[in-house]
Amino acid sequence: MHFGRYLLGGLTIGAGALLYGAFVEVDRLELEKVTLWIPDLPEILDGYRIGFLTDFHLRDRQTVNLAARAVTAVLSESPEIVVLGGDYVSRWRPESPEMLGRVLEPLLMMEGSVVAVPGNRDYLDGDPSLLQAIFDELNIRLLRNESWVHHGIEWVGVDSANAGEADPFGAFESATGAHPQICVWHEPDLVDWTPRDVLLQLSGHTHGGQFITPWGYAPVTSRNGSRYLQGYFESVVPPLYVSRGLGTTGPPSRLFCRPEATVLTLRSGTQA
Repeated sequence: MHFGRYLLGGLTIGAGALLYGAFVEVDRLELEKVTLWIPDLPEILDGYRIGFLTDFHLRDRQTVNLAARAVTAVLSESPEIVVLGGDYVSRWRPESPEMLGRVLEPLLMMEGSVVAVPGNRDYLDGDPSLLQAIFDELNIRLLRNESWVHHGIEWVGVDSANAGEADPFGAFESATGAHPQICVWHEPDLVDWTPRDVLLQLSGHTHGGQFITPWGYAPVTSRNGSRYLQGYFESVVPPLYVSRGLGTTGPPSRLFCRPEATVLTLRSGTQA
């Protein structure tokens, strides 16, 4: 009898937490302003500011409104560049291009200083060719296993590993090597495949664990997104920043893991 009461109590608490996360936590956007200390950062890039947005998972009014708020929040900080880390849609639907275009249209004010890579979700019921048409209109550079020099940085974009489309070797072979390099790759656990002399890797995919216990444990993680859940991993080579992202998978809920829009400031040296 006591076991039944405990079980019922546990189920009630779990359901309550899920509902709280779905109606409250999932919409509490946090603008993270993070300083990334990078020992080998060239002096010319000291103070360089990157707006980072990832894992929109657009599917309905709530996700569109949240993503639009995140874009506005990042642009209000006047970054030098905005980086988009993949998973723009939950899966492709007829209304997805209009949703994505509406959310990203304000990035036109960046005048071409926007770079993006695909995520695994961008291959569900479609493929990134649908992204290309939208991004071309919005002056966003989509990188799929290729590189692009902008602001004296060689941005190397690797396609999604979980979609079976990643070619990091081809991506870095396409680079000139004449400029400092920053890698953008949706899945963070693949950082081991990124050359060690790269300044920084930016990733999403994990949603920060999405459901986190009060002591920081994530009961469920994703493939290629379990080793590095969220935040700055300064001791990894190359250094890695993982965003909690904006959207959700599975139940549209978060717990102790709010959605994130990010402004990263690069600094030369190590944190005192």
